[in-house]
Parts: sequence; C-alpha cells; structure tokens
Amino acid sequence: MAHRKPNLPEKVCPVCSRPFTWRKKWERVWDEVKYCSERCRRQRGQAPQDKQE
Repeated sequence: MAHRKPNLPEKVCPVCSRPFTWRKKWERVWDEVKYCSERCRRQRGQAPQDKQE
C-alpha cells in the first residue's frame, strides 16, 4: 500500500493547466512557485502547442 499525503497544498500550472502539489524542495519558496516543471517554466512565453496524434 502506498504512502499517501492528503494534506499537501496544491496549485495549477498556468502553462499546462495541470494541478501540482507541494514538494519538500519548494518548502521555502512555495509562494513563488508558479510552474509544475522546468519544461513549463521554459515554455511560459510561448503559445500552447496543439497535440498531434
């Protein structure tokens, strides 16, 4: 059975619109965190790209 952490704060990434949760490495800068990943941070100024299937 997996260890669950149900009470962690959550935000929504403005680039990909996905929710992401608090991480230990963001403990001191959580109020400044805007993006879920380095990839989204790099793409912040670009228009969203269409998904091709």
